[in-house]
Amino acid sequence: MYKGIGASPGIAVGKALLLKKEDVVIERKSISDELKEQEKFHQALGKTKEQIEEIKKMTGEAQREILDAHLMILEDPELIGGVEGAISSEKINAEAALQSVIDTFVAIFESMDNEYMRERAADIKDVGQRILMNLLGKELPNLAKLKEPVVLVAHDLTPSDTAQLDRENVLGFATDIGGRTSHSAIMARTMEIPAVVGLKSITQQIKSGDILVFDGEEGLVLVNPEESVIDQYTKKRAYLLEEKQELLKLLHSDTVSKDGKRVELGGNIGNPKDAQKAHESGAEGIGLYRTEFLYMDRTALPSEEEQFEAYKAVLEIMGKRPVVIRTLDIGGDKELPYMNLPKEMNPFLGYRAIRICLDQKEIFKTQLRALLRASVYGNLKIMYPMISSLEEVRAANGIMEEVKQELKQEGKEWASDIEVGIMIEIPAAAVISDILAKEVDFFSIGTNDLIQYTTAVDRMNEKIAHLYNPFNPAVLRLIKLVIDNGHKAGKWVGMCGEVAGDKRLIPLLLGMGLDEFSMSAGAILHARKQIQSLSYEEMKTLADQVLQLGTAEEIEKLLCR
Repeated sequence: MYKGIGASPGIAVGKALLLKKEDVVIERKSISDELKEQEKFHQALGKTKEQIEEIKKMTGEAQREILDAHLMILEDPELIGGVEGAISSEKINAEAALQSVIDTFVAIFESMDNEYMRERAADIKDVGQRILMNLLGKELPNLAKLKEPVVLVAHDLTPSDTAQLDRENVLGFATDIGGRTSHSAIMARTMEIPAVVGLKSITQQIKSGDILVFDGEEGLVLVNPEESVIDQYTKKRAYLLEEKQELLKLLHSDTVSKDGKRVELGGNIGNPKDAQKAHESGAEGIGLYRTEFLYMDRTALPSEEEQFEAYKAVLEIMGKRPVVIRTLDIGGDKELPYMNLPKEMNPFLGYRAIRICLDQKEIFKTQLRALLRASVYGNLKIMYPMISSLEEVRAANGIMEEVKQELKQEGKEWASDIEVGIMIEIPAAAVISDILAKEVDFFSIGTNDLIQYTTAVDRMNEKIAHLYNPFNPAVLRLIKLVIDNGHKAGKWVGMCGEVAGDKRLIPLLLGMGLDEFSMSAGAILHARKQIQSLSYEEMKTLADQVLQLGTAEEIEKLLCR
């Protein structure tokens, strides 16, 4: 048995197909005709573009979005200019010049603290490898033409590999490397293909034809197991498929406890395509639109018009359902190279999120203009992140008023009923939530950072990661304080951190009185089914019991019994 990272849920049972890619050694050669080498490079660029366009024709919308990002890399002036410059200045062959530039780009992205941005290095490698193979006149594997159902096993699957996968014949895939935020993992979840990644050396342990059984949620892989184990997992797979069909019956039902307590289940999204997925998965709204993804994977800030179109698209998809859009939340583990933000000793405690927006007002105003203009297309709610004081709320609202006056002078409209709220993710905000509640329309609790700040635990530090615990009694007491203070002021309180979709904690949060739970699209129907089976009055009693306990271990034991 091998343990990796569960990247896409589901059970896979089938014959392994081991993918081995040819190792290419690039020889650095001196050249005399630089124009000829540059022309060769441009021909390879053109062929690569044709190949990606061809793959796009065979893929779904989610895959096409990633392939469009690859086409943008092919047109990146820094990439093209870098290769041309290396050929001219160093008098070297196109292959060596390309490899040098790609290696530099990859190193920059892999050095970033943000996992999402580190994973984007895979896209650059993927595009670079495709150009290189075209320069060398070599063929890349075609995964769209598999002859029988298989479980793919590879050191890694590139985004373009994944985009070509034949859903009928790919039962699942397992890789040596990768994480949950890699494009391959994201696309596997979108295509509903079970996947386990980060298995370290699985390609060295198996051969094509071996029978593999794996659980894409638990991250477990078994090689050539006994027949009884295969039967066990085959039955589990059938049960999960049956359960999925049963859950679909809840798509259009309300999220109400069995004794009549109604709550709202929203989706956490990063772009309009995610909003469509959330809508199709039964979301009653969008509880968190992470707008920072609009600012990533690019070389300059997005324009007002570009932002307007993205926000408008999400609002139109959701119709009358509420859409909470968080203003720019960068810094900490989310860097934007083109903004040249300062290197900091403690970036999570530094120049980030609302602090940047209040300091660099023009960036903030551009986003607020786009948000206000888009508000007429749906039910928009605006949320400020990283709030630690009343002064910040008032300063942000002051800039909002400036923007409204500018739009008014330009004759541009916005909705008159936009709610403005804040994320509660800093303990200081939780402690003064009774004061903050008087000047905002809602709270949304961001548990990912609230746990980190309350317990002084860097969740990226492996030495102390075990202390990052959502069952910590101090964290749970802060959550209850925020909910109570919000309700006393007549304001609704939501949660958009990972805890909101945690089936172990949903009963407790219901009992605490949380009004809105926002989570990944795939968790929504499971949460709805769970809440419909609970008694609100019984969960209130449970919450009272939990808040009297003194350790995370005691709390977890009570909630998971």
